[in-house]
Amino acid sequence: MSSSVSPNLPSTVSFDVPTPHGPRTTTVSYARVGIGEPLLLLHGIGHHRQAWDPVVDILATERDVVAVDLPGFGASPSLPGGLAHDLPTTSAVLGALCRALDLDRPHAAGNSLGGLLALEMGRERLVRSVTALSPAGFWTPAERRYAFTVLRGMRHTARRLPVPVVERMARTAAGRTALTSTIYARPARRSPEAVVAETLALARATAFTETLRAGTAVRFTDDLAGVPVTVAWGSRDRLLLRRQGVRAKRTVPQARLVRLPGCGHVPMNDDPALVARVLLDGSRPAPQP
Repeated sequence: MSSSVSPNLPSTVSFDVPTPHGPRTTTVSYARVGIGEPLLLLHGIGHHRQAWDPVVDILATERDVVAVDLPGFGASPSLPGGLAHDLPTTSAVLGALCRALDLDRPHAAGNSLGGLLALEMGRERLVRSVTALSPAGFWTPAERRYAFTVLRGMRHTARRLPVPVVERMARTAAGRTALTSTIYARPARRSPEAVVAETLALARATAFTETLRAGTAVRFTDDLAGVPVTVAWGSRDRLLLRRQGVRAKRTVPQARLVRLPGCGHVPMNDDPALVARVLLDGSRPAPQP
């Protein structure tokens, strides 16, 4: 394992992951800041770790925050040959990442795909708590087809728009709304620079198609007995409708189900203070008996 580390700045870590063809070296980009118990942050498909920027400074006052670019997204390259961009493989890679960074069963929080990955890590007992914001995997077949159609449309638009056009659109509230209203309830709040960066991240995500294809058969159906779980859903989520949160509660009965009023699918930008409080509450140390 090798890593380059610089406080508060993006870093990379490389580590071996077993494959049917022998070990393959995987490199992951991440940013780490803060003090306290470790908290791993996992973004959604087509996004990047900067999705968490609105809440990181608040979280860092109480947590050792590690925001990750998932393999094939953001600054992280795709997984090497022999490794699929599916749920069990990515969960195993994240477990290996935690070992490489000396994270002893961190708390995990994720949004959308990241929420599903956090739940999978909880199922595998790789983390000490899970907070999932609008997690994937609690859909009906029709709801999944709808979400995937919207995601493919967003990806097509992001790849088709020239960068100067994206930059020009991002300068106005109307333009930011046109680019990001599917995932944000309050898109005008997002900074122009952030909108440009995440549009380019979506366009350039090398693992997008394979990850989406692998998600076709995914449904999360396991109880996570013994792992504290919080599931939170934005009241204005237009991608994964909030009734899926009720299904999540049925699947994981001990989970705390939280409503995020006025928030969209990616709620961190819509209400940073509320989302940070949910993440901190969800990752409190378990009370001693």
